[in-house]
Amino acid sequence: MSVQQVSKPKVAVSPLELEDAKEPPLNTYKPKDPYTAIIASVERIVGPKAPGETCHIVIDHGGNVPYWEGQSYGVIPPVLGPCPSDPLRWMYLDRHIVLLIVIELDYDAETTILPVDTGENPKKPGAPHNVRLYSIASSRYGDSFDGKTTSLCVRRAVYYDPETGKEDLSKNGVCSNYLCDSKPGDKIKITGPSGKIMLLPEDDENATHIMIATGTGVAPYRGYLRRMFMEAVPTFKFNGLAWLFLGVANTDSLLYDDEFTKYLQDYPDNFRYDRALSREQKNKNGGKMYVQDKIEEYSDEIFRLLDGGAHIYFCGLKGMMPGIQDTLKRVAEQRGESWEEKLAQLKRNKQWHVEVY
Repeated sequence: MSVQQVSKPKVAVSPLELEDAKEPPLNTYKPKDPYTAIIASVERIVGPKAPGETCHIVIDHGGNVPYWEGQSYGVIPPVLGPCPSDPLRWMYLDRHIVLLIVIELDYDAETTILPVDTGENPKKPGAPHNVRLYSIASSRYGDSFDGKTTSLCVRRAVYYDPETGKEDLSKNGVCSNYLCDSKPGDKIKITGPSGKIMLLPEDDENATHIMIATGTGVAPYRGYLRRMFMEAVPTFKFNGLAWLFLGVANTDSLLYDDEFTKYLQDYPDNFRYDRALSREQKNKNGGKMYVQDKIEEYSDEIFRLLDGGAHIYFCGLKGMMPGIQDTLKRVAEQRGESWEEKLAQLKRNKQWHVEVY
């Protein structure tokens, strides 16, 4: 759960030429011609009582795939195929050194069962998988502050058969398992960067940014917050308010909590941090505490800030949005406002930023 501890209020970053561009880099590398980067580190960042596994993955791109906070990288998962030395084992065919043997086949005289994904795109048999997009979880300078790495926050997608309760390897997430199983030194094919909707507006250093996330949706906010509070960026001196709402299952599921808690200590006037722990906290009605319940708890203040020009961001599973929208609509009606009109106004003013998956 450590990742990189926040030890200093401000850290020198380089190269400062990354501040020179007037527009964000977009699609520098495309799926037909991806960039081959190197896995620098893979670290589990949730505790033993967290449901599932989430990893912080640092990728070394050598400074060749620059990006801005709020953008995404694409990852092309490798194709799986038979190991030449043992046809009953399967391996990643396009890795530079085959270190990871994925699984043994169940084999008998009558049938061969392949309980893993073969690397083919189910919509285009014989073709490799589509690119998987992951929100970047670091600032443009990366976790090493030198502009040569990027970080991803990846939850391993595991499928359990509802009837047997056993893991069904054939339905596990191909790319998330590939990333979480990666080792330092492994090669990885990346595309991008892509996306503009979640870019951090920096024209007003006194602005308010309300950030709402479930699980790994916290990734872009980590990048924002490092830029605001950790890094000594000469061209960006944040003096506004950053308010993070993070919804996870329990305390062991909190992501980057040490970093966020340190910002609270160092910048109490500029950072607020509210957690919604669905398996440990109750909402006002006695039910599980979800992120929308936290929003409702602070709804008057949130609406006041939005009226004053605050930006509001949503990132995480798309299933988070209906509950949040219902809550915002109910609060608006209680205030005698039309949520549809308010939402339209927020979008016109470019205050509304959504990236869900």
